[in-house]
Amino acid sequence: MAVTQRASDRAYQRLRDEIVEWELQPGSVLGEVEQSTRLGVSRTPVREALARLMADGLVSSQSGRGLVVTDLSIESIQEIFEVRQALEEQAARLAALRGDTAVFEQLEREFDAVNELLDRDDPARHAYYGLVARLDTAIDEAVGNSYLAAALANLRTHLVRVRRLAVDDPARLAAAAAEHLLIVQAIAARDAELAAHATQVHLHQALRNIQKMASLPTNLHTAVSPIGPAPKGS
Repeated sequence: MAVTQRASDRAYQRLRDEIVEWELQPGSVLGEVEQSTRLGVSRTPVREALARLMADGLVSSQSGRGLVVTDLSIESIQEIFEVRQALEEQAARLAALRGDTAVFEQLEREFDAVNELLDRDDPARHAYYGLVARLDTAIDEAVGNSYLAAALANLRTHLVRVRRLAVDDPARLAAAAAEHLLIVQAIAARDAELAAHATQVHLHQALRNIQKMASLPTNLHTAVSPIGPAPKGS
């Protein structure tokens, strides 16, 4: 049983990564037999992996086709951001009330100097992306609510897919960095409502940028280039 579970975990991680990085496009059929052969595992682990992906919302059942990679339309992106706003605003609010001020003061100093990173070439910008990830982690830990953290973790899986639609635009990265700085400053100052409001502004601007870069086609995957890593900074 333990061996089957490990195989299931491997199959799940492989398929999940391929979906969020758009290697498996929306609408791709995920047949048990075909995926079992491709991944080099038996059908039972694949079946378990597909069930987990369905629970994540990355795979759905389509009449006449079986299980397919879930589509990503502008309507679904807007729905994701509605949930994101509710969760992240509350997380920022709670982080301001419960967080370790010293942690966010350090992050504030780093975000205050972030323009130096954004002025460099693309590889150097990964330091900025890592800083944003550390901010997410710091907020999750400060909240101290495992249910909220789990909901955010599930949501971020879909956000990786959404960010794949955007262009790594230097102007947007600079604006996003300034928005993150305001969020960090508010949390460090223990101003819960300002932290929530700054988060709301950031998410509003992020959604506008994604809508603009995706050009709002009915099925957004038709506008996606399969080349390159998922962009960040939104």
